[in-house]
Amino acid sequence: QVQLVESGGGLVQAGGSLRLSCVGSPSLSSFNAFGWYRQAPGKQRELVAQITGPTKTNYADSAKGRFSISRDNAKNTIYLQMNNLIPEDTGVYYCKGSRPFDLDVWGQGTQVTVSS
Repeated sequence: QVQLVESGGGLVQAGGSLRLSCVGSPSLSSFNAFGWYRQAPGKQRELVAQITGPTKTNYADSAKGRFSISRDNAKNTIYLQMNNLIPEDTGVYYCKGSRPFDLDVWGQGTQVTVSS
């Protein structure tokens, strides 16, 4: 059974950086796209960044210029580099993998808290 496990969240001051990781088990090979989503308290889950294939990326307006999504197939890992964090970036971050002709797979989430 394919699983995605996130890590790298934590508490950081505004202006700081974090790098989130999403490890696919047993591998990423069955997926054709990945997304990082954020769910802030009391709000719906929203797409923050997406990568399709090896390099095609897409970002929410709030993430452009600050966040970067990438993948390392050798490490079966999707990354979200987050720079210049602001309190509005606070939330639980989820990794989602999309597969052709099959259900999406979600990770369990990792908490990011940005203090002002």
